[in-house]
Amino acid sequence: MPDGMMPEPAQSFDFAAMVADLNALLRLKTTVIGMKMFATAAEMEAIPKVRRPNAIHTTDQIVSMASRLGWTVGITAADLVGAQCRAVIGLSPQDEQWLSGQSYVGVWHGTAEDAAARQHALDVVPFGTYQAMAVSPLASGRLDPPDICLVYATPGQMIILINGLQYVGYKKFDWGVVGETACADSWGRALKTGEPSLSLPCFAERRYGGVPDEEMLMALKPAHLAKAIDGMKQLAKNGLRYPIAPYGIQADVRAGMGVSYGKT
Repeated sequence: MPDGMMPEPAQSFDFAAMVADLNALLRLKTTVIGMKMFATAAEMEAIPKVRRPNAIHTTDQIVSMASRLGWTVGITAADLVGAQCRAVIGLSPQDEQWLSGQSYVGVWHGTAEDAAARQHALDVVPFGTYQAMAVSPLASGRLDPPDICLVYATPGQMIILINGLQYVGYKKFDWGVVGETACADSWGRALKTGEPSLSLPCFAERRYGGVPDEEMLMALKPAHLAKAIDGMKQLAKNGLRYPIAPYGIQADVRAGMGVSYGKT
């Protein structure tokens, strides 16, 4: 089992309340969703009101069926278009052929060495533990609990979310950009490591998953999302909230800063 997905002490979350808080704090335009991996297809198919695809899709499309349409969707490897989508979530082997990246030579990379280097750089769920995956709006509570939550947000919204994560128990986040297959930077990394994982959605996510130009993606465990919400509530009390109103580039800054820093 991947390190980030080891069993943790049971925690109870009110997901509908969490989503309501997120929408109030960040004015999100896109539905916050959960993602969960399953050892068997039968477990996935037991989710209430789960939809099964009747066509072949990318994982980006499956995720967007939840985040853009509000559906609960479950898939197995057979529902996905190829090894790249399957391997990131551990539904097919990350074998030598996959690691070679041969399909990407002359498409996304100029040489075989470049393509292989990108494949080796991807954060993926190890193969062999899971046979299925499902996504669902977080507020529905159908994946109780999901392994990770996915939050689509603009850069301005995202920095406030990150500030909330850092309000207590500060740590510097070091995130990378693999380029194409950026889902490995978000749900691949979060599922693998259990750590909050930020990505710039790639060409495929935007072309096939319909992710707008202005949105970034954060994947994080429910406990981390709850921590971020608590942090953002405290920041809001200090006048540090979204939307971030422009102060004016020629205005005397002391009055504005005094709202947040005057008591320190």
